[in-house]
Amino acid sequence: MSVRAGTIAGSADPLYDRVAQRSAGVVISGYSTSFSWACRLLAEPVRTQVRSIYALVRVADELVDGPTSADPARAAVLLDALEAQTLDAVRTGHSTNLLVHAFALTARSCGIGADLIAPFFASMRTDLSVTGHDEQSLREYVYGSAEVVGLMCLRAFLAAPDAARAPSYSHLAPGAKRLGAAFQKVNFLRDLGADVDLRGRIYFPDLDVDHFTDAHRDALLDEIDADLDAAAVAIARLPRSSRRAVRAAHDLFAALSKRLRATPATQLRRSRVRVPAMGKGWILVHAYAVRGRS
Repeated sequence: MSVRAGTIAGSADPLYDRVAQRSAGVVISGYSTSFSWACRLLAEPVRTQVRSIYALVRVADELVDGPTSADPARAAVLLDALEAQTLDAVRTGHSTNLLVHAFALTARSCGIGADLIAPFFASMRTDLSVTGHDEQSLREYVYGSAEVVGLMCLRAFLAAPDAARAPSYSHLAPGAKRLGAAFQKVNFLRDLGADVDLRGRIYFPDLDVDHFTDAHRDALLDEIDADLDAAAVAIARLPRSSRRAVRAAHDLFAALSKRLRATPATQLRRSRVRVPAMGKGWILVHAYAVRGRS
């Protein structure tokens, strides 16, 4: 299934559409203050579209990481149902699930199809049964769980009214994928303790959490920083409507990378590295005042 960008702007019920999109905004603001603030730097309609993408992603993630994951068989049934609802809504333009409906509005107007949706759900499904990865399975997992989300957002960025002079999707896609990969790998390190001790998962191949060294930490962060550097080149070429917000998100994760590198590897399992509120505020202000200029 594929959807051509710009073919359908909404459903036959504008009020229902607005309620669905507002519901997505509530989910995002409830789960992530930082992401919610970064989204405010997006121009409309991109802001609403990106919120709608991430709200569905958040709900799927909750199925495999939240209380439901205690019963993997039930969680798998619910995840399969969510994927089926999503694909049906993208095809028909309607869902009784408000978050799925909001996502479908974005997918239909921006050209997001099963080629991106199916890999995402496949990676979410992996979390219900796989507790460790080799290099190949990790690449596949990161692609589905993070890189395709970056590509979905890129579809929204390039459907914006000011995107006519931006480079093509094929030119910007590698940068979007590397940004998504960097975000995911940073979170792997930040959530090391919860993933290992609560969920029984180790994402990085050959990682011995009981003998995790600073050298190993730095090698992982070197890969992350290389992804962030490559993504920065693509960010500078995004439409103005999305450039500030994406740069703010990039800079936030770059700051997290620096803090992770300054944290002894032995502590990463015991504490989750964060950027203080003042630091987040400076990143957002800087992105708005400086980075969005062309």
